[in-house]
Amino acid sequence: SVHPRIAIHINPEAETPDMSQSYVVIGDGVAGSSAAETLREEEPDADITVVTDEGEALYNRILIKEFAKGKLPEAPISIHDESWYADRDIDLQLDTLVVDIDVEGHAIETHAGDVYEWDKLLVAAGGTPTQLPVDNSDAEGVHHFWTFEDARAIKSHIEAADSSVVVGAGLLGIDLAAITAAQDVEGKYLMRGNNWWRYALSEEGAEIIHDALRERDVEPVFQSGVDHFEVDGDGRVTTAVDPNGDAYDADFVGIAIGLDFNTEILRDTPIECDDGIVVDEYMQTNHDDVFAAGDITQFEDLILGERGQNGAWGSAKEQGSIAARNMVDYGAEPFEWVSSYSITHFDFPFLSFGHPTLGDDEAEAKYSDTEWRRLAFKDGRIVGGVLIGDLSPQTKYKQLMREQRRVADQKDVLMQQTFELEDLDAPETPAE
Repeated sequence: SVHPRIAIHINPEAETPDMSQSYVVIGDGVAGSSAAETLREEEPDADITVVTDEGEALYNRILIKEFAKGKLPEAPISIHDESWYADRDIDLQLDTLVVDIDVEGHAIETHAGDVYEWDKLLVAAGGTPTQLPVDNSDAEGVHHFWTFEDARAIKSHIEAADSSVVVGAGLLGIDLAAITAAQDVEGKYLMRGNNWWRYALSEEGAEIIHDALRERDVEPVFQSGVDHFEVDGDGRVTTAVDPNGDAYDADFVGIAIGLDFNTEILRDTPIECDDGIVVDEYMQTNHDDVFAAGDITQFEDLILGERGQNGAWGSAKEQGSIAARNMVDYGAEPFEWVSSYSITHFDFPFLSFGHPTLGDDEAEAKYSDTEWRRLAFKDGRIVGGVLIGDLSPQTKYKQLMREQRRVADQKDVLMQQTFELEDLDAPETPAE
């Protein structure tokens, strides 16, 4: 519980009859920052505090990979400097770790012993990269990729490396593989299954990605993984040994096997968590005054028809804004969003949308060596997909998702290289 003797930061107008609302936002990623911005727009006189354990204000997580590849300087990556918050009368607390949340007392406590009281709280604390549970996974030269600080360390190390190993066959893992390729470092990309991102792509679709990696001297290694790392006398990584006993030289290792969501601060609170913070379509938790946004949420996905979780930049930004509106006026606007995630590492475009790893049915088609698509269906409706090469159908697929039309029985039309929505059967109208 919150210590009663320490200084408490409160709204100076709190004792006046017409007191302003006080809002605290934990996290200054795009979800937290967009929430703070929206709160200020909605509540010009509110007391708003943003608390983050990072040492710098909001930056573009999408672009840090381009920085690590050596393609961009630091300047375009930072989005807000500290003056942005000051100009909006938002109290930004950098390098500040929240150690306790007193839900009933409406206060948080930081590692420094400071206490901030709130009328409404938003938790947008994101996640921390999952550690690989093998020997020497914390050796010097082993990197995770999540923050701008991580990107700086990766860029510095990869520029001096001769060989690399990347572990994690997903959307973050391929960023690490692309970084080693862009820095002209020969690499091995170790994958547990038969293909990259096997829950969303078939082997045929993934082979387009595999070939692009091979062209850049990054070799996919299937049915692999890491049993342990070997290090030299100074504790620096030298080798990755897979479960088959095969050894791969690696003076640079990148690991991206998922995120552990930062829900520990809610452990002794009544807030419901389930591999993330459970919220409704208005981003509200099971407590009226506590909201959450960003990848840390298990949200009521109105399009999917069940709980969803999505860490895409656009989704997190929208969730932050929607959460803020509902903190001011609960029920003002639900979160209803079809997310997108693009990869720009290759000569062809790549886009995933919605929930391509879910569903009970699917359809796919290959049109050329660099053009392929796949749709995932649930209860006859599109719930997600992957497009490689030609991204133009995305608008139509997303519209069908938003309309929740049952179209799985018309895969022949949906998989045509070009099609119009008018080519589909008209949706059924409800009986009178």
